[in-house]
Amino acid sequence: MNIDSPRSVVLNYDQDSQRLNVQLVEPAQLASILAGKFTVPILLDDFDFRLDDEFARRLGVAMLNAGALGQPEIKQYMTVTQEPIERPSGQ
Repeated sequence: MNIDSPRSVVLNYDQDSQRLNVQLVEPAQLASILAGKFTVPILLDDFDFRLDDEFARRLGVAMLNAGALGQPEIKQYMTVTQEPIERPSGQ
């Protein structure tokens, strides 16, 4: 099994080209940039360690909202449900 080195995911909105860019970066390269920055921890325990479709949807919405804080022009494209969507019972 081939395992790549750990990567951080960076998401940004490029207003000129009107696209979202996802970049993979070695965590060590980001360490000095992120030192002392506001951090929002996402505790997997709060989600019963289930990285399912609803978790991914909520994470995506959170990332879009975070990006829109500094670049509000992206909000015109967002038509996402902000609140959690109920899971069917038994899941």
